[in-house]
Amino acid sequence: MAPILIAKGVVKRFGGLVAVNNLDFTIEQGSIASVIGPNGAGKTTFFNCITGFYTPEEGKIIFDGHEIQGFRPDKVTRMGIARTYQNIRLFSNMTALENIMVGRHPLMRHQWWDTLFLTSLYRREEQEALEEAQRLLNFVGLQGLGDHLARNLPYGAQRRLEIARALASKPKLLLLDEPTAGMNPQETAEMIRFIRHLRDELGLTILLIEHDMKVVMTISEKIAVMDFGKKIAEGRPEEIQHNPRVIEAYLGRGAASGLGGSEQTVAAA
Repeated sequence: MAPILIAKGVVKRFGGLVAVNNLDFTIEQGSIASVIGPNGAGKTTFFNCITGFYTPEEGKIIFDGHEIQGFRPDKVTRMGIARTYQNIRLFSNMTALENIMVGRHPLMRHQWWDTLFLTSLYRREEQEALEEAQRLLNFVGLQGLGDHLARNLPYGAQRRLEIARALASKPKLLLLDEPTAGMNPQETAEMIRFIRHLRDELGLTILLIEHDMKVVMTISEKIAVMDFGKKIAEGRPEEIQHNPRVIEAYLGRGAASGLGGSEQTVAAA
């Protein structure tokens, strides 16, 4: 499969702290990949560099054949990258349908004067946005909840609503920041199936940050491991699971040196 995202030598500094240090990573189109690592490893900073919230000091980020480092977040979204957040960021006092419609805004062409004078372009795009929001609401399994305020939805439904809002911008690459955080085992299993459905049904490429190792090992086709801003390992789940450097990052040097022929793996973390 051809790569859809290529990161080359990406460096992001905050004063004297190097949060992302010379990171190389490639994501193949149509794949599900994960970035993992201990807290503070630089994972979310890397996401923010991809999506335009941060501009890396060095390196290149190439998406669908175009360099995008330094682009504004709205331009990155229009090019085909959408994301969710570790802490859910919905508009709590807006309805579920209205939240999804917000996600479509980067694709709309009408200007403020169209809104003021209720032009035909404004009315057409608003109707299209409403119809698409209803379709996505049904797609993520929240049919019948369109008029509910986001803050009144159950936690798992809020997670799905945030994904629906991201889908409204018609992305090619979807970044999910800890999509199963705070979920019970049943909700987690449902989210795993749902993420696979997103890839298979919509043809999306999906990149996750996730701390639940069972989720990572179950769903990922490729995993990159970060520690102190550097990529310390990359490979298939079975390779990562028994990598001594990864085990050391999660469990400490003593656990890695004592691995030997035992069955201890990073999944134990």
